[in-house]
Amino acid sequence: MSKKTTNKQNFYSLQNILNKNAVYNVIFGERSNGKTYSVLKYGIEQYFNNGGQIAIVRRWKEDIIGRRASDIFAALNENKEVEKISGGRYKGITYFAGKFYVCDYDENGKTIYNLDSDCIGHCFALSETEHNKSISYPRITTILFDEFLTKHVYLQDEFVLFMNTVSTIVRQRVNVKIFMLGNTVNKYCPYFEEMGLNHIKEMKQGSIDIYTYGNSDLKVAVEYCATLVKQKKNNFYFAFNNPKLEMITSGAWELDIYPHLPEKYKPKQILFTYFILFDGLTFQCEIVSAKNGDLFTFIHEKTTELKDTEKDLIYTLEYSYKLNYNRNVLKPINRIQERIAWFFKTDRVFYQNNSVGDSIHNYLKICSKGGV
Repeated sequence: MSKKTTNKQNFYSLQNILNKNAVYNVIFGERSNGKTYSVLKYGIEQYFNNGGQIAIVRRWKEDIIGRRASDIFAALNENKEVEKISGGRYKGITYFAGKFYVCDYDENGKTIYNLDSDCIGHCFALSETEHNKSISYPRITTILFDEFLTKHVYLQDEFVLFMNTVSTIVRQRVNVKIFMLGNTVNKYCPYFEEMGLNHIKEMKQGSIDIYTYGNSDLKVAVEYCATLVKQKKNNFYFAFNNPKLEMITSGAWELDIYPHLPEKYKPKQILFTYFILFDGLTFQCEIVSAKNGDLFTFIHEKTTELKDTEKDLIYTLEYSYKLNYNRNVLKPINRIQERIAWFFKTDRVFYQNNSVGDSIHNYLKICSKGGV
């Protein structure tokens, strides 16, 4: 069951989700509301309370090296969080060679730290998972996977790569807490299906869902962050009449604008019907003869079951030996499918609404990247 959180504050707080005592804590919402800051601060507190280190996980290596890595703790350094939590013993956190260190500064501003004793965290890239398997990380008790939601492409078998990373860190221990943070940039995410998070799309802002798994000790808490009570003072920068900007200002799911039905049509104008099964939904796709004789495809969500799965042309990412099934709409295996692919390649596809367009767009990204 979802429960509304009642915190009234300017920035996100971990308090409500930590009260659920879950192993995995999936947190998503508006950009720049303090999600990452709060988990990083939690990691610093764990270090000084019990010596626990933090693992910073990102999708790509480029996100955890150089300037990008150095900036991860920048806001906390500016707010002197380390100095406050350590009682003045340390002044900040610095980055060096894939690790983070608590540090002091000399009179010239140069960082002072001990490579052997002052390590507070490690960096991990899912794209480089193979390089970490043989290394042990017995002191890590907090895993932060930031920006796990993306509008772009996910890695091949990314969920498995993430699980391998978790396995490398956890080993035989049971004292590791995992945080997965994301902005509401895309409703489609392979992690949702792989983790059995079936109610993400129905969640209301400010709610937390709890998932349990049989008789195991596994518990996953999922929080859709509430909109900040006090509207961010710089929201006027994003006041353009563009629904995609609501993700920045309020945490609404970002949707692109897709072409809608160009003209009404009658059933007799439908020349062929096929189906796309994706992300738990069924989409009915109709090739329509327009009034002027030109053809287009219209796609809408189908809420009833398919009637003839033995004969209907069905596209799905699932494997099937049946000839009426195909995984990739952009890889036709006969003339009919070549014609269907033509509609997508020449932008002659229209959608019931932006949500349907977004789902099909995510399916096409998977098709076009060569994973199917």
